[in-house]
Amino acid sequence: MTEGDFTDEDLEQARILFARPATFVMGCAKIEQLPDPDLPEIAFAGRSNVGKSSLINGLVGMHKLARASNEPGRTREVNFFDLDGRMRLVDLPGYGWAKASKTTVKKFQDLGRDYLRGRVTLKRVYLLIDARHGLKKVDDEALDALDLAAVSYQIVLTKADKLKKGEGEKVAAATLKGISKRPAAFPAVILTSAEKGEGLPELRAEIMRTTGVTLQA
Repeated sequence: MTEGDFTDEDLEQARILFARPATFVMGCAKIEQLPDPDLPEIAFAGRSNVGKSSLINGLVGMHKLARASNEPGRTREVNFFDLDGRMRLVDLPGYGWAKASKTTVKKFQDLGRDYLRGRVTLKRVYLLIDARHGLKKVDDEALDALDLAAVSYQIVLTKADKLKKGEGEKVAAATLKGISKRPAAFPAVILTSAEKGEGLPELRAEIMRTTGVTLQA
């Protein structure tokens, strides 16, 4: 679980920040199209249908900022969202698509890797894992890519509302153990439910701390 060291003031400051205007900036299909690295960025990665769009929307309190899809459409791009001109939230291409061709999958996964390797303003990647399943073999490639890129990443468990009482803590503990020897993994796991709002205040505060963004002008 989280380290639990956020004060009420931390949580409130993060709530105010994420209540400010959030807008879709652009979707990039090629590394050359990325916006200038002039703001701190945090990125979200995860298997298809893990709930990335729902989590991003939940963080900013909007229903349709990030668009969910059952097909790898915009998921092929690196999507950028601006939060009040203070930071960017980045939606990385999903992985684990069964319906996409290997060529297509490789193309947008390579784009994600290129972004990870070369983005100087990237502060952390939040790797989303379905809490109902925990870490799976399909996640190993993403974990290996993050370790290889030497980018700090943190596991966020999604869909915690689908679990029975007490199960979330067990999955979080098992997940933390599973990444304990990975060099770039941040040693804390956040359990969330975009539908119920669980864990989102702590995730907002974690992002605010990680990026160093404040409410000061």
